[in-house]
Amino acid sequence: MKNHLSRRDFLKRATLSAAGLWAAPYVTSGLRAAAGPGDMLMHASIGTSGMASSDIEAITRGGRAHLVAVADVDLTKAQALKKAFPDVRIYQDWRELLDREKSLHSVNVTVPDHMHAPIAMAAMQLGRHVYCQKPLTHDVYEARRLTEFARENKLVTQMGIQIHSSGTYREAVRIIQDGAIGKVKEVHTWSNKTWGDPSPRPERADPVPADFNWDAWLGTAAVRPFIGDGYYHPGNWRKRLDFGTGTFGDMGCHIYDPVFKALELTAPISLRSEGPAPNEWNWGVNARIEYVFPGTDFTEAGTVKVTWYDGNQRPPKEVQPDLGGERLPGQGSLFIGTKGVMMLPHIARAQLFPEKDFENWQRPRVTENDHWQQFVEACRGNGKTAASFDYSGPLTEAILLGSVATRFPSATMQWNAKNLKFTNLPDANQYIRRQYRKGWDVRGLS
Repeated sequence: MKNHLSRRDFLKRATLSAAGLWAAPYVTSGLRAAAGPGDMLMHASIGTSGMASSDIEAITRGGRAHLVAVADVDLTKAQALKKAFPDVRIYQDWRELLDREKSLHSVNVTVPDHMHAPIAMAAMQLGRHVYCQKPLTHDVYEARRLTEFARENKLVTQMGIQIHSSGTYREAVRIIQDGAIGKVKEVHTWSNKTWGDPSPRPERADPVPADFNWDAWLGTAAVRPFIGDGYYHPGNWRKRLDFGTGTFGDMGCHIYDPVFKALELTAPISLRSEGPAPNEWNWGVNARIEYVFPGTDFTEAGTVKVTWYDGNQRPPKEVQPDLGGERLPGQGSLFIGTKGVMMLPHIARAQLFPEKDFENWQRPRVTENDHWQQFVEACRGNGKTAASFDYSGPLTEAILLGSVATRFPSATMQWNAKNLKFTNLPDANQYIRRQYRKGWDVRGLS
């Protein structure tokens, strides 16, 4: 017997969801499946290939988490897991998995960005602990709601910014907070990735591959024809407005992470994009987004500017340290302090400049943590996660605001974090929260 829905059953389930009959119930104290310190964690993965494969391997490698089931709209990719996990149950619809697998303690959500929030929220409403890939959500409102729900229901959560737990980033945070370069005046962050596309969407409809459920892949997004040649699946969805979040959404949660942690940043006051706007279908490339955040104990003034660059954009020459003729790394950050500059490549150890001023400087000692096993142990009642939604939710909100700003080039946008609104540009508020397609409603989000 196949563990996935027929198209008829799938459409029936979607209809029930639209009528509000499928939506997962809110968690109650009797519903949560709790794992104790000595228990095996019963785990499921939503997604099976690419980063999902890495998440599955990393969560199960300690021998304290058992992969019970997986869901993937592409059954060809899901079947490949049978070699390593011969007993795993495979579903094509994540909703059916959550309905049927009553023994689960936790899930990881490792699918295209637009489905992070619906799946994570539905799982949490059933009391499941959630490991969710970055960015936490596709939209700002979703990040706020997931953060609030996880906190209110005391669920274990972790966002997939695994370098957060590495010695490399932990050391960088310590360097800044120990005051090695003094108070931070400004920060510049960048990525050479180009998850955007200035061209229009092809006007064609290609055959849907066998064992691939295109309607389920679309999920909350509006119906449209399938386009092959990798235009959407499996990887280029990151370029598309309705499914990904561009280079900034993809890499910003990684590269802004040590900036947020080291400076203890909160929500931005304002932001401004000086790069190209997206077109009707796709994110732009070569972004430059300037944020102004409230100052903290680790910054020089009452506010601090953090600027993002991607594609072939880079920080101005006047703030770059002397690298002896070498170029800046392809991805990283520059922390400009009152006593020096810290360059933090993504991913390598921090360097301090000017080098002569730090000849006798001693690096702080930090530990290396396993981001995935930290989640497993927290689910089993041992310790806490480092990037719970209480931390990664606000980080994601800030990153996604930058994506909104790219739609309004050269406009300084004032942000009211409490009310999730731009106060001086009402037209931008339509991009804080999107409407889900009928049949894909999730209580608490749509």
